[in-house]
Amino acid sequence: MHASDVSNFLYQKLNYTSERQKVIAGNIANINTPDYKTKDLSFDDHLKKTKSDGLQLTTTHKNHIPFSQQDTSTSPSMKLYEVADLEEQNDGNNVSLDKQISEMSKNAVMNDAIGNSIKRDSRWFKMMVDAAGKN
Repeated sequence: MHASDVSNFLYQKLNYTSERQKVIAGNIANINTPDYKTKDLSFDDHLKKTKSDGLQLTTTHKNHIPFSQQDTSTSPSMKLYEVADLEEQNDGNNVSLDKQISEMSKNAVMNDAIGNSIKRDSRWFKMMVDAAGKN
């Protein structure tokens, strides 16, 4: 059980940042591999779709006003792709250590922010459950 559709989306995004960290680490590990091309992971298509659809509310009681429910149970597809238009070295490798370290740092900050958001959302959920138990 998850606290809300928001926390479900945050868990999906947390999974994405974890997988992206692996891809970036793989790029760094292959910095001296001839003809290796920088790879990245795409999640933005799912994010854009979710933003345009909007996050829906769920009715938990018969007296609640019903809303149309979208299916958020499906896991978004992440796509691994080669990054185009990067400067290549003489051996055909196009991995930039500075760029990859920067991307890794940004990804780590995003991961921490998502983790904090999940904690906050879970606290709100716990407060609502506790308040409902007092009635």
